[in-house]
Amino acid sequence: MAYRQKLNFPKAFFEKSGEIAKKREGLVFIFGGLLGAGVLILLARLFELQIIFGHQNRQVADGNRIKRVITPAPRGIIFDRYHRPLVRNIPVYRLIGASGEKSQIISRQQALKIQAQGGSKSAQLVVGIGRDYLYGPSLAHVLGFLSEANPREIASGRYHQGDLIGRAGLEEQYESTLKGTDGGAVFEVDSLGRKVNQLGQIKPSSGKDIDLSIDAELSRIAFQALAEFGQGKPGAVVVSEAKTGQILALVSQPAFNPNKITDYDLTNPQKPFFNRAISGLYPPGSTFKIVSAAAGIEEGKVNADTVYEDKGFIKIGDYLYKNWLFTKKGRTEGKIDIVRALKRSTDTFFYKVGEWVGANQLAAWAKTFGLGRKTGIDLPSESAGLVPSPEWKEKASGEHWFLGNTYHLAIGQGDLLATPLQINVMTSVIANNGWLCSPRLKKLNDQEKPHCRNLHLKKETLNLIKEGLKEACSAGGTAWPLFHFTAPNLPVGSQVACKTGTAEVRGQATHAWLTAYAPAKNPKIVITALVEGGGEGADVAAPIVKKVLEYYFAQ
Repeated sequence: MAYRQKLNFPKAFFEKSGEIAKKREGLVFIFGGLLGAGVLILLARLFELQIIFGHQNRQVADGNRIKRVITPAPRGIIFDRYHRPLVRNIPVYRLIGASGEKSQIISRQQALKIQAQGGSKSAQLVVGIGRDYLYGPSLAHVLGFLSEANPREIASGRYHQGDLIGRAGLEEQYESTLKGTDGGAVFEVDSLGRKVNQLGQIKPSSGKDIDLSIDAELSRIAFQALAEFGQGKPGAVVVSEAKTGQILALVSQPAFNPNKITDYDLTNPQKPFFNRAISGLYPPGSTFKIVSAAAGIEEGKVNADTVYEDKGFIKIGDYLYKNWLFTKKGRTEGKIDIVRALKRSTDTFFYKVGEWVGANQLAAWAKTFGLGRKTGIDLPSESAGLVPSPEWKEKASGEHWFLGNTYHLAIGQGDLLATPLQINVMTSVIANNGWLCSPRLKKLNDQEKPHCRNLHLKKETLNLIKEGLKEACSAGGTAWPLFHFTAPNLPVGSQVACKTGTAEVRGQATHAWLTAYAPAKNPKIVITALVEGGGEGADVAAPIVKKVLEYYFAQ
């Protein structure tokens, strides 16, 4: 009480102060409670961040300071039969953009500068393994090329953005063999993206090398000969080993430069990426008379004594089916047998052979010789071709088959379609004494045998056809550029056996064919040349074959 009197505060003040004090105590309690709840919330959040989401947040933190760099595996090298490299690996520097966007190719100097500067741009830098194709366009259709993985391929998990993948040719066919397994390294980086410390590394595993049966220099010669004598027209050349089916050369024109593919290449109406040797389909013309002759002899309709008198044409109703000599010069061949019919490529003789054998049996023999189905060569995008028959025509067009259709089939015309590779295989059956060997580009190793099957042709069949093909390349035959052919390593007195073909296409210039093997006795190689719209087989295709033979037998 003395204290109150001394300070002389009114009573009301103390009453008011008591009320304030009570309120203060209440506020302290409230603020204390709030503070305690905040601490609890903070602790709970800390528990959530560190314990519950700790692994996730550590990954985010690591992502900010850890950089993973992929080291692409070197692709396997492709060699020819003499172990000459056909490609070499080269680094390719790219800046990748968003998913699905095509990357930007940059120089090595630009890549080094970006890498040194670090930052976000360095994360876009990808170093890939590209190719330098050492034989350029001459082997483009055999080897193929590389291009970037597309979004679908990236989504598969096998490739990363910016990876280069084999396209077309052997690069595509043997992609899994050539690719190898990528390696990489993990680095710690600073806030600017600069490498501070290497945390781990896995070395890449190189792809496997491949040895081919291809002769690179022979391929170059064939490519040049096709351009020279084909006068720039589309075409193809196939060269194979007579006894194994292994491919020595396979070229197609127009071609592309796999080292520098341009936008024009992609839109060129002549289709430089189209491999005419295995995918182009053409009427084989008179080269098919090899099959017609075999069918006639095997079916017992023709033998060495069969003689037919050519009068220049055969008339069926209102239609005339002429021989080429009558059409061009108004002349006839007179009395001829199977050997002379092959030598002179007499259409009227083979019209009758087709008639005697019948359309169904003729079609069956065509398939026996490998036409109308894929050969199985180790390249993508091979065409099967077409062997027409009465049943096929009924299904395809609802029309009946007539004798005229049989005549056209017997001389390789009408709806019959084949690839240059198929005609090469067909020819090799005669060169290889009735064995049909599957063509192949990958070289057979010492433990492998060629995949061949015996067609069990009669000795008479082989002898008569061989003699006819030898005569076609001799004086008086149709392949005049190959008359008296000689070469340094061709045995003295040896000849070339061959068959010309001039295939008619409605509304277009004729396709020029020549298919051959050499030497005629104990053949080593089989060569087939085609020039689209080239004209006469003897005039255009035969010089191509001759050039290839000259190089081959000069080695």
